[in-house]
Amino acid sequence: MSNVSIKTLKEVEGLRAAGQMAAETLIAVGEILRPGMTTEDINTFVHEDTVRRGGWPAPLNYHGFPKSVCTSVNDVVCHGIPGPRVLEPGDIINVDVTTIYNGFYGDTSATFYIGKPSNEAKHVTEVSRRCLELGIAQVREGARLGDIGAAIQEFAEGEGCSVVRAFVGHGIGRQFHEPPQVSHVGKRGQGMRLRAGMVFTIEPMINLGGYEVEILDDKWTVLTADRSLSAQFEHQIVVTKNGCEVLTRRSRKLPNSEIFGDVFSIAAAAGTP
Repeated sequence: MSNVSIKTLKEVEGLRAAGQMAAETLIAVGEILRPGMTTEDINTFVHEDTVRRGGWPAPLNYHGFPKSVCTSVNDVVCHGIPGPRVLEPGDIINVDVTTIYNGFYGDTSATFYIGKPSNEAKHVTEVSRRCLELGIAQVREGARLGDIGAAIQEFAEGEGCSVVRAFVGHGIGRQFHEPPQVSHVGKRGQGMRLRAGMVFTIEPMINLGGYEVEILDDKWTVLTADRSLSAQFEHQIVVTKNGCEVLTRRSRKLPNSEIFGDVFSIAAAAGTP
């Protein structure tokens, strides 16, 4: 616990501002997504929108990452590099936005539908969305990190999906990645105990097939080993005395993503300290 930062109220205020900026950019992405555009188009949009809001895209040049956003299509689990890939009807795409604003990081992502999804694409996407909600619902002072992973793993596997082990959520603040690591699998009652003021992401990556992954030669792009579909949703959370606050909570529904009924049940309820 000694290396996990407990944020002050002023720091949480800064993280909330950065989180809300990232959330608004993610909503704006949802509004422009359509078949025929490229993932490079998304990168250009995110870069310009982030700068216009007074922030800076954290992925750009982070450990050599060449773009301003991660775009992960279909069997890409995470860290997809924008480029000439053209989005086609039936694709799903995770767009992962991280904004630096006044020295603080705001990190959020969602999976979007390009046109009408297949039953398989809808299933893995909606399971991932629900996994994030269930993970958030575990967060409160005194709970343990294992409670988060257990809730996600139990639901995902009960729906015939798998949870990626190789990548995890993370602490965040004035640095992009800080302790603790937040696994999306686990056992209830195990792991670090949560304390008010801890800030971290929950970002379950859910696969339609097995949980194994493969990293391409570009050292970034992560694929499902069996090339099954993968989906991910991410929020940035601060632990409070009574539960948690979702610092990247969105002000309205996410276009081309939140299209199958009410999906705000848990994340919205956790929106206030």
